[in-house]
Amino acid sequence: MSTAGGLLRVLLVDDVADIRTVLRMALRMRGGFEVVGEAATGSEAVRRAAELQPDLVVLDLALPDLAGRDVLTGVRERAPASKIVVFTGSDPNDEGWVASQAEGYVVKDAEISHLIDILEVVARPRSDEYVLELPADLASAGRARRFLWASLGGQLGSDLYDDAALVVSELVTNAVTHARSECRLLLSLTPASLRISVADSGPGTPEPQPHSAVREHGRGLQLVGGIATAWGIDTDTSGGKVVWAEVSRATSTV
Repeated sequence: MSTAGGLLRVLLVDDVADIRTVLRMALRMRGGFEVVGEAATGSEAVRRAAELQPDLVVLDLALPDLAGRDVLTGVRERAPASKIVVFTGSDPNDEGWVASQAEGYVVKDAEISHLIDILEVVARPRSDEYVLELPADLASAGRARRFLWASLGGQLGSDLYDDAALVVSELVTNAVTHARSECRLLLSLTPASLRISVADSGPGTPEPQPHSAVREHGRGLQLVGGIATAWGIDTDTSGGKVVWAEVSRATSTV
């Protein structure tokens, strides 16, 4: 599907012309991409996707003529080989369903560079391992969840993605909130399971807390333990640690 020069062919879909302009310029500056078409409505997006068969579709779900589900389904049906990254104003209400239809999503308050990072992740050949460096910031949990989606959403299915997203969010939140540390997320996929590891350099190790109706914190590992088939903590001599959990691909909670 790529051009002879190896550029990734991109269709931009957004009803705001200024946003399409910013995206087009950012992709040109990053290099490796060619914007081959644009659309401002859902019906136009479906028609252009069928006509162009692009490598990547950057898709806003809040279009004036079609509901988000309808336009996403239409683009997927008319251009089945295209990778779709949703670029929207807020988190989708039904992440599991959108994850089964799109390869990634980015909210519009994120940096444009993050969107382009996700496009590059989506476009690269599939691997068995995916790594993301994250700052000591509460927003890192959302970034980690979107990275999970972009890296593996199409391979996990909606139920397993929902379980994995919860584990990723809890482990990353634990690292930045309690360890107060930058962290590294590692996703390792095998035929049997998905292993999620979060490494940080903070002191101490997390401990599961007893259930409490009033305690707001400390229940993350209880949630992880209820989903994962196994989890653990590996420490090293430098004072850092790796908290990991494995989610079975054979079964997942609903």
